Parts: sequence; structure tokens; C-alpha cells
Amino acid sequence: MKRVVTCVLLTALLFGTMETALKIGGSSFDSVQLTFLRFMIGGLILLPMGIKEAHENGYSLKAADIRWLTLVGAMGIPISMLCFQLGVERCNAATAAALICMNPLFTMVIAHIFTEEKMTSRKALAFAVGIVAGVFLIRPWNVEPGNTVPGIILMLVAAVTFAAYTVMGKRSIARIGTFMQTSVSFILGSLILLVVLVVTRRPVLAGITANPLVVLYSGIFVTGLGYLFYFIAIKYSDATTGSLAFFIKPAIAPIFAITILGESIEWNTVVGILFLLTASVITLTGEKNKVAEGAGNQEMETAREVAQEAERGLEREAAREFTAIESAQEDELAHIEAAEAAARQKHQERKERKALHTEKIQG
Repeated sequence: MKRVVTCVLLTALLFGTMETALKIGGSSFDSVQLTFLRFMIGGLILLPMGIKEAHENGYSLKAADIRWLTLVGAMGIPISMLCFQLGVERCNAATAAALICMNPLFTMVIAHIFTEEKMTSRKALAFAVGIVAGVFLIRPWNVEPGNTVPGIILMLVAAVTFAAYTVMGKRSIARIGTFMQTSVSFILGSLILLVVLVVTRRPVLAGITANPLVVLYSGIFVTGLGYLFYFIAIKYSDATTGSLAFFIKPAIAPIFAITILGESIEWNTVVGILFLLTASVITLTGEKNKVAEGAGNQEMETAREVAQEAERGLEREAAREFTAIESAQEDELAHIEAAEAAARQKHQERKERKALHTEKIQG
């Protein structure tokens, strides 16, 4: 449990610095270039874990998997995360962090439409509270200084498309594996951005030597290690516990935005974050209840199976005893019949001897 808590806190800490790091990087690198670099690095860091996972599961990627993961990666990296990078550059870091954390709410809606995972009253309540949070974060009646309308739109697009990326990934993650799917989709999505960089003649590696810390931190720590700790937390607990990192992130991000970027946090951002945390807690408790209910049902099913097996065992034992009794009775009956046959044989022999003796006397 200590390992899980440590990984969740490290994930939240690294993800909480994401917007601040990308805002700094956005001033030194092209947006497409920085997104390409950090997800290519992150994908390569996760790849050894993916290869190990695939080996343990005895699964190898097929051509159909590569095509599917290319689509998943395209949704996640060139679309969602590029919008995220562009949005971060046009918003306050604290606002951007909170808006992107609305993606689990959009995931519920998209999953309801396209999968069998339907909305519940608790999910609907969480979504409604999340929408209220979004209204306070955006503050449409008077946009907060540092935020822009294009930036807010880009962040919302990033949140919605990342939700779509999540729902798409759920279709194949059980078959392909968490690390393998994430690493390969990151790499394939990054390769699409590489094509964009080359075609549009944007820089690919230029500027790295001048600003190595930005690339290394955003690629290795935020993307690579951040997702690594996140998946380790899930591996040793469950997805609901791992997702706590995303619930903690909106509370951590403003601290770095204030201390490093010098941003000021206004009242509406605080209120919006509180509403978002409330929506997260509603979602989390619902998932925990579902997990507990599933565990309870599993225990009941296991107890039922044990009882049925015990009943079958008693029936088998009774059948064996009945068979043994029948066999003993048959043996006893056979013994009686044999004795009777022997007695008849002996009686017949006496009759024959008596008849023979009578014939001798008469003769």
C-alpha cells in the first residue's frame, strides 16, 4: 500500500507541474515540436515495460493492432495533446490544469454513447457539478486576465478528445496490455507529428541544446515517469485508486503557477477547482462502491460455488456408499445362490447313489 500511495503522489506531483513546464517550454520551442519530443521520449521510456508485459502475456502485436494504435495515437497526441499545448500557451497554467482534468467527465458521456458503460445517477451528478466547475473556471461573463477565448476553447477540445482517446483505448487495452498500448500509441502519434514537422518545415531538434532542461523534464519526468508511476499505482491497486492523481493535480498545479510563473489565482479559479474536486470525489466514491459491490458479488459467487461443490461432493460420496452396498448385496446373493446350487448338486448326487444302490439290490 505504501508503494501505491508513493506512486499516486509522485504522479500527481509530476502531472501538477506539467502546465508550468509546458508554458515555459512553449516560449522556447515550437508547439508541435515540443509535443513531438515529449511524447516520443515518454513512449520510448515506457516501451521496455511494454515489451516485458507483452512477453509475460505471450502476446505479439499484429498488423491490425498497429493500425488501431495509430488511430488511438492520432487522437491522443496530434489532436488532443497538441490542442493541450496550444491551449496552455494561451491560458493561465492553473486554469489549463483544471480544464484538462475535466476529461473524466467527458469520458463518461462518450462512453455512454459509444460503449455499454452507461451513465448512472451518480455519474450524472458528477457531470453536472463538473459543468458548474467549468463555468467558474472559464468565467464567461468576464474572462480572467491571462486566459483567452481561443486558449479556453483549445483546452476544452483537448479535454474532450483526450476523453475520446481514453474510450478508444479501452477497446483494446485488455488484449494488448497497458504499457504496450500506451507506449506504442505515444510513439505512433509522435511519428505523425514528425511528418507534420517535416512537411511544414518546422524545427525537429533545433533548440534542444540551448534548452535541454525543458525537453528532458517534460519528456522524461512529466510524460515518461509521470505515466510510469501512474500505471504502477494501477498495477498494484486499481484504476480508480490510480486516478486519484488526476483528482489531486488541480490542487497542486496552482502552487507551481504562483511560485514559478508568478500567476495570481483569482476567486473564480479557486471556486472552480473546489467544484471540480467535488465532482471527482463523487466519481471516485461511485467507482469505489462499484468495485466493492463487484468484490461482494464475487465473494457471494465464490461461496455459492463452494457450497455447490460441497453438495456435489456429498452426492458423490453417497453414490459411492450406495454402490458399495449394492455390490456387497450382489456378492452376498451370489454366495447364497452358489451355496444353493452346491446343495442341489449334493442332493442330486445322493439321489443318484441311492438309485444305483437300489438297482444293485434288485439285481
